[in-house]
Amino acid sequence: MKVTERDVLYVAELANLELTPEERTRMAMDLNSILDYIDVLNDLDTSSVPPMAQVLSGEDSTAKFDYAFRPDEQRPSLPHEAALQNAPDTDGSFFKVPRVIEKQ
Repeated sequence: MKVTERDVLYVAELANLELTPEERTRMAMDLNSILDYIDVLNDLDTSSVPPMAQVLSGEDSTAKFDYAFRPDEQRPSLPHEAALQNAPDTDGSFFKVPRVIEKQ
């Protein structure tokens, strides 16, 4: 399956991006190149490669990521009223912000 310029245009619209015709053509070519490379990788025989449980190796290689393995613990958070206290505009329950994205 190949990515067409129509596919690129559809995704660009979903992302609210404006692409020139040249950019759509280049994006379709780039995406197809990536998909072709994935097909090459899928054709590789990896049956003799053991599955990896951890991509980092060595005992201290995970030390810098210890914070990511902390247990989830419930902690007190900012009270709702305090969070809204400095809001420029609120309806009493939520922040009110100006609309920044408009669908054309």
